Amino acid sequence: MGFIVDFHGLVKEFFNPERLSTLIRLALLFVVGLPLVFLIGKWLKASLSKKLSPQQGMIFSKLVIYSGIAVIAFSVLNEVGFKFSHLLGAAGILGIAIGFASQTSVSNIISGVFLMVEKSFEVGVVITVGSQTGTVMSIDMLSVKLRTFDNKFVRLPNESVIKSEVINITRFPIRRVDLEIGVAYKEDVRRVRKILLDVARKNPICLNEPEPLIIFSAFGSSSIELLFLVWAAKTDWLTLKNTIMEEIKARFDEEGIEIPFPHLSLYTGEATKPFPIEILKSGQ
Repeated sequence: MGFIVDFHGLVKEFFNPERLSTLIRLALLFVVGLPLVFLIGKWLKASLSKKLSPQQGMIFSKLVIYSGIAVIAFSVLNEVGFKFSHLLGAAGILGIAIGFASQTSVSNIISGVFLMVEKSFEVGVVITVGSQTGTVMSIDMLSVKLRTFDNKFVRLPNESVIKSEVINITRFPIRRVDLEIGVAYKEDVRRVRKILLDVARKNPICLNEPEPLIIFSAFGSSSIELLFLVWAAKTDWLTLKNTIMEEIKARFDEEGIEIPFPHLSLYTGEATKPFPIEILKSGQ
């Protein structure tokens, strides 16, 4: 019977009005506060991404989310009676230990701030860092995250990005397609030039401004090397590269323009007499 009295006493003490009030406030912080913080962050990201840029929308969204989580965490500690003076007293010792353990993280955070301020690239653009090329998914405080064209996820520490050469492939609205074309020495280069320019003019996604350009590159070992430069909108770059190559091949075949390939001649020692080779059919 004494056990029952003690049990009821514990229940009564645990569910006293003050404690119930604390539990209700904690429940509200977790059930209402956390989802509300994430909803506000998501709304802010979508809104600012349209008005400013995807990168700025993501940065402000994360600032709101991290700040909201910090406020909720401090509120929870305060509700359970945690004394912040104890936390401040231990901060010095913990700070020294954490400082030695997180030198790399601090360096990445500082590098991340520089990346965000410099704005050499933003979320949604295509960049090349070292051997990695992909679309920027996010620029966080510790790393840059890419999605490669073969659908791989790549995480690059901010410190390594800030120290590397970064190529922003889609920074500007148009891009140039560089095509190396070889024609036989017997061909009239002026005629070849006119054909190439006509192919560019008839391609619907090849830009007229800047104008296509043909550069006499070199006298190759078996061909005259030409560099054909055409421009396209950045979204049409790959399409133009593929279509115009097909069109050049079809037009050269139609016009009788020879695209040479390497030949090999064997000699027995005299420069004027090639070594005779006879190809026999199977079974002979």
